[in-house]
Amino acid sequence: MTAGIDTPDRRGRTGLDRHGRDLTGNPQVRITDVEVLSCDWYVLRKTTFDYRHSDGHWSREQRETYDRGDGATILLYDADRRTVLLTRQFRLPAYVNGHPDGMLVETAAGLLDGDGPEEAIRREAAEETGHTVGTPEPVFTVYMSPGSVTERLHFFAAPYGPATATAEGGGVAAEGEDIAVLELLFTEALDLVRSGEIADAKTVMLLQWAALDGPFRHR
Repeated sequence: MTAGIDTPDRRGRTGLDRHGRDLTGNPQVRITDVEVLSCDWYVLRKTTFDYRHSDGHWSREQRETYDRGDGATILLYDADRRTVLLTRQFRLPAYVNGHPDGMLVETAAGLLDGDGPEEAIRREAAEETGHTVGTPEPVFTVYMSPGSVTERLHFFAAPYGPATATAEGGGVAAEGEDIAVLELLFTEALDLVRSGEIADAKTVMLLQWAALDGPFRHR
């Protein structure tokens, strides 16, 4: 008996090896086997599939996919004052892969955890920044690392100000979060992108959107 397959894992899940087996949307792909390598919290799978190439021949391929669920992120902005509200927190994967101290400047974000994207990002914005936003503006939804990670990230934007400040923010201490809230001039944030001090992809994408099509575009 295997946790996550025959018996519940620590999150109560079973049948994790069936994910993806019934996909039929691409006739060039035939999935033949799915193996669960880890399901400690998120799920790491190795999938074997046959792939028909553009010249017609078939090959057998294997890929590992990391399933952590989908997420959402939001850029909070004050168009009148030309500021944005960002966060800073420690990210171990960045630290072990060359970031000087692992302290990344980011837009507020989090996993959906069973909620819809709008509900989830309103929750995360409140927890991380202390601001309760109204209806956020959808920006786009993208796959952030489609070579290995299944996550789709929903991008939003919303205004903030004194009226939306309802708590201190800083994240959920019980979940190990220790998040600093940063208010920056939009021009400062762009300078940090240019210098490499903002090195988080979702944050760069939202700041560029804000400059090209969002609240700080040239009119």
